[in-house]
Amino acid sequence: MQTQSQKFFLYARKSTDVEDKQALSIVAQITELREYAKRESIVILEELIEKQSAKIPGRPIFNSMIERIEKDEACGILAWHPDRLARNSVDGGKIIYLIDGGKIKFLKFPQFWFDATPQGKFMLTIAFGQSKYFVDSLSENTKRGLRQKVRNGIYPGIPPVGYLNDLRSKTIVLDRKKAPIIKKAFEMFAAGHYRIMDIRDFLAKNGIVTRKGQEWKADRVTRQILTNPFYYGHFKYWGEIHEGKHEPIITKKLFDKAVEVVRQRSKSWKKPKVMKAYLGLFQCGECRMMVTAEIQKGHIYYRCTKKSKIIKCNQPYIREEEVDGQLSKSIEEVSLRQDWADEMLNKLSVEEKDVAQTCRVFVGEKQAEIISINEKLQRLLDSYLDQDIDRNTYLNKKADLLALKKKFEEQISSFQQKQNVWLEPFKNWIVEAANAANTARGEDKEAKKVLAQKIFGSNLTLKDKIVCSEALNQWAALCAAPTTRDWVPPTGVEPVISGMKTQRPRPLDDGGVSSRI
Repeated sequence: MQTQSQKFFLYARKSTDVEDKQALSIVAQITELREYAKRESIVILEELIEKQSAKIPGRPIFNSMIERIEKDEACGILAWHPDRLARNSVDGGKIIYLIDGGKIKFLKFPQFWFDATPQGKFMLTIAFGQSKYFVDSLSENTKRGLRQKVRNGIYPGIPPVGYLNDLRSKTIVLDRKKAPIIKKAFEMFAAGHYRIMDIRDFLAKNGIVTRKGQEWKADRVTRQILTNPFYYGHFKYWGEIHEGKHEPIITKKLFDKAVEVVRQRSKSWKKPKVMKAYLGLFQCGECRMMVTAEIQKGHIYYRCTKKSKIIKCNQPYIREEEVDGQLSKSIEEVSLRQDWADEMLNKLSVEEKDVAQTCRVFVGEKQAEIISINEKLQRLLDSYLDQDIDRNTYLNKKADLLALKKKFEEQISSFQQKQNVWLEPFKNWIVEAANAANTARGEDKEAKKVLAQKIFGSNLTLKDKIVCSEALNQWAALCAAPTTRDWVPPTGVEPVISGMKTQRPRPLDDGGVSSRI
């Protein structure tokens, strides 16, 4: 029977760190050590199990075991391998020190020989050193792998909401369910009509909340979404901006708008409450005050607010039906003949081809500038590696160049997608002008109001129960054209109609419409 001084602590450790993945599990260690203790007739005072990394000092169970050994409760330790006891110089030094002081007389390992002799302590020191070297090397290799991943354009971590980690391809992909919600949140906030709190509520309404099911805090919405470059294709790692290979959710232009609104801290916007169809459309022709609406005897009447302190206004009420009839007539006067509209659209198609050629030239110039920026980025990196510039200068200049590169890439994309951007609104105007008569004859008063605002702007007035209007820009040109349409110019967008008298019209101020055609 062994004496008190020959008792051992059985110590087993397992952590979730990468370096311990190949080590035996706790159950396997305990089983092997018990069999070894039985085979070697080792008396186990207590089995100590710890689930914590040994890379740094501070393991509570290990420290308690060392204190009990110092109090002579046991004189030996039984473990699977020296790396189970220590992977750092502090804990390894404690064990060596206790061996030197005679507190630890025995260390038993199934796969490692130890004897309390100079040679035994030397081999133990080497084993502890190898354990620490393994941890340090693994850490450095991991960091090197992360740096290479960053250089390859892949974010080395959990992506923000709207993206997912694809474990099969080890890449970051769009979350098809949440990405549209994030894009809509950016568009809402960039418009300047919503507060950050409104965006938070919008996200919560669409299922983007914390793990506990609570709404995000406002600062988290700002930091992790509205100012996160990840969403336009870049990402920040260790304070440095990098180009990402993941698919962007938004454009750089939209991101810049959102960041600007964050700086301005815009207030919430509330849509004005519209009481009647034509409310807010007219001014009083006598005192220039706004015209309001009210309901009397089941009918809607429009009248001057009479808020002028200078002019005593005597304008009468007018029913909405009368306003509607006069406004419809004013809109119908600026309608465009359908055959004229067809000929104008044909000529615009020819113009589109000319614009496409100009676009190709522009895209070529921007691509050349992008190539130049890539060369500058390489020279900047070389200067930094050669220590010609400091890190702050390198980071700032790199961020500026990447932002400029992104700007050119988005310009190219925009031109390729919308190379006829000025022609498209003009086409829409032609179609709208050709359809103006149908709108005027229709029953949709809201559509009439919208069209009237485009045609007349703030030039609509009510005076003596008469709607007074003056069309703007290209609409004014249509309004000024002969109402009989009994002429056709020898050249231009208007089609030549057989049997009609041809004469050259007088010059019109059409806001530059004719010159663009």
